[in-house]
Amino acid sequence: MPFSNLFAASRISGSGMSAERLRMEVIANNIANANSTKSANGGPYRRQDVVFAEVLAEQAAGAKGGVQSLGGVKAVELVEDQSQLPRVFMPAHPDADAQGYVSMPNVHLPIEMVNLITATRAYEANLKAAQAFRQMNEQALTLLRG
Repeated sequence: MPFSNLFAASRISGSGMSAERLRMEVIANNIANANSTKSANGGPYRRQDVVFAEVLAEQAAGAKGGVQSLGGVKAVELVEDQSQLPRVFMPAHPDADAQGYVSMPNVHLPIEMVNLITATRAYEANLKAAQAFRQMNEQALTLLRG
């Protein structure tokens, strides 16, 4: 095994933690804008989500060419949810249309809270894997010293 592959598990866990941290930030932004009827693009805020993709690392495999191996995960895109915006009757609101309806953001707090919990659990799982890898390395070094 090449020395560069020795810490592959640590890099994979780190990439997972980084991706889930970004996901938690996007979810927090969604929750913060749950009642924002004006956004930078002029309309009501649209819920955002993160798209992940696996990172494949090419390894030299002699004359056969490269062999693909898992290298972690990365956030490749931030997408807006294009679901229908709910309309609420509020004739006194400054953003109300001629009929008195206001287009509200398509953020649903229960869904965002579930997404936040799953992102937190995924982050914790990656952290536990990194800690287990570190403990195994410490034990291996202790055995080599003794």
